[in-house]
Parts: sequence; C-alpha cells; structure tokens
Amino acid sequence: QERLVESGGGLVQAGGSLRLSCAASGSIFRNVYMAWYRQAPGKQRELVASITPGGTTNYADSVKGRFTTFRDDTKITVYMQMNNLKPEDTAVYYCTGRGVWGQGTQVTVSS
Repeated sequence: QERLVESGGGLVQAGGSLRLSCAASGSIFRNVYMAWYRQAPGKQRELVASITPGGTTNYADSVKGRFTTFRDDTKITVYMQMNNLKPEDTAVYYCTGRGVWGQGTQVTVSS
C-alpha cells in the first residue's frame, strides 16, 4: 500500500528552524510532482510549496525566502527546510503526491 509519512514537526520559537520530511513507501512516488500543504485551526488548507520531478519549486508568497523544498528520489523522500519561522506558520503540515496524503505533522511556533 502506497503511503506518505511526514515527520519533523514540533514546537519552536519564532525565528527558529525545522526540517520536515515526507517519506514515501512506494516507488510510484519517485519522480512525480509533490506538494506541501498546511492547515491552521479554523482555516482552509493552503498550498505552501511544490516540487516537480525535475526539481523546479514554487512557493506561497508567505513563505518565499524562508522555506525550501527539495527531494531525494533515491530515498523517495521530500523535505522542506523552514527557517525564520513565524507564529503564523503554526499549522498541521501535509505532503501529497499522486492523490495520496500523509497524516500530517504539527508545527507550532511560539512568539
């Protein structure tokens, strides 16, 4: 069964950093479009970042210059490095690919 598992979330102070990982269980996720979304309490899920099979990335304006997503297809894993975190980045972060969603990982940024 193909699935995605996020990890790396946690509690961090404003200005801090976290690195999220999205590990895929199946080879069907190799060389496919992958994306990160987040959902804060009471808000809709929003696209944060995406990465194509060739490594082209796109970011929401709110995270440009602070978040970087990259992939290691040998490990079938996608990462998102999050720097200079802000309280408004607090949310559950999900990765998705091929219509499959992970369970999410909580990121909490204290002021």
